[in-house]
Amino acid sequence: MAHTKRDTKGILLFLCAVPSRKNSLNAHISGTKGANSHMFYHKLWRYKNQVFLAGMAYLLFFSINLLYDSIPDELYVVEGEESEISFSVPVSVEKEEESVEAFFSTAGKVTAGLNGDYTLNCKFLDFIPVKEVAVHVVEPDYVLPSGMPIGIYTKTQGILIIGTGKVPAKDGMNYEPARQLVQGGDYITKVNGKEVLEKEELMECIASCGGKPLVLGICRDGRPIQLKITPVMDKEGDYKLGIWVRDDMAGVGTMTYIREDLSFGALGHPISDADTGSMLETKDGKIYETNIVGIVKGEDGVPGELTGVINYKEEYCIGKIKKNTRTGIYGSVNKIPQEMSGEYMEIAMKQNIKKGKAYILSSLDGTLRKYEIEIDDVDYNSKEENKGILFHVTDSLLLQETGGIVQGMSGSPIIQNGRLVGAVTHVFISDASKGYGVFIEKMLKH
Repeated sequence: MAHTKRDTKGILLFLCAVPSRKNSLNAHISGTKGANSHMFYHKLWRYKNQVFLAGMAYLLFFSINLLYDSIPDELYVVEGEESEISFSVPVSVEKEEESVEAFFSTAGKVTAGLNGDYTLNCKFLDFIPVKEVAVHVVEPDYVLPSGMPIGIYTKTQGILIIGTGKVPAKDGMNYEPARQLVQGGDYITKVNGKEVLEKEELMECIASCGGKPLVLGICRDGRPIQLKITPVMDKEGDYKLGIWVRDDMAGVGTMTYIREDLSFGALGHPISDADTGSMLETKDGKIYETNIVGIVKGEDGVPGELTGVINYKEEYCIGKIKKNTRTGIYGSVNKIPQEMSGEYMEIAMKQNIKKGKAYILSSLDGTLRKYEIEIDDVDYNSKEENKGILFHVTDSLLLQETGGIVQGMSGSPIIQNGRLVGAVTHVFISDASKGYGVFIEKMLKH
């Protein structure tokens, strides 16, 4: 027992000794840290001038880069019209080789009474060159704003691959023959050198291959490539490549405008594939009359939508789609629809858009109506072509019926001070009352 007692006492003494050793270690670490900090600040003080100059250089570079991104690459001004430009950055502006009325701070004026196009030099602090802005002098332009819903049908330029999947094979195993070979967004244009335009043609080629490898002609990001894939026989005895494909697309959108020559612009954003998110390479397409039969209200985190019935009979076709671009779809109509019996409206350039009250023109029940919105910001040089206008819906009727902006309203004209300034393009998923718009000048360039 005594031995046990002594052992216990020895153990207790040892355990009690550990904290003092730890405290000693802590003190040593703390002292070293203080010394290191002192040495760091001493070195920093010795090189304070270099540090200051480096900081100033970084700040200047950051500021100039911010200025550069805030100033547009080009401006369109109507002949004989004086346009106010608010860059929201402190720059002065001079015309190349000939002084123009200079302006500082956050606003200025550019007169388009000059002959032809010209270039403006933007300078920070009146002497640091920041950017050159190309100014294009154009004649006044008028279009007929629409706002009417349209049914859209288009064929893809080739057969779009939207993904791959496993094939339950005859031997009881699962195979994925196309995995890591093809990718979503690829277009199949040929099989064994033979052109294929529709998915039915592709299925026939696979069914008659006899299990031999197929050479697919693929268009990927605009580049032609060839891939060899061996089909797998499934449980029913049919050959499969294990790819999901699509060769057409249908949906509901809104027409933005029609010109006197019956050309039109719609959507304000491209027709994109819902699965891959990529812009569709379209071959041809048509637009049809459509009736809105239901509205799914937009809620926090869930975008709403307009539900329409599209009649694909030829007598209900109202036009053809010729181009699918980043700023919308473009084509021609057969005639001006009766619903669009209003007057032609002058367009406004982006520098003419002001923060404040505006309207969107849209039809939710067959009747075109103006709904009030508030423009919150105008980004002259947005990196995304169709997000130059930021706005929120203030109209109580539209908020009550849809919650704000819903899918299907893309392309709705935005009107301010009696002029067409843009079109609705996107909605905030987190807040259906907020949305983006594209400048009408961008749509009219196509």
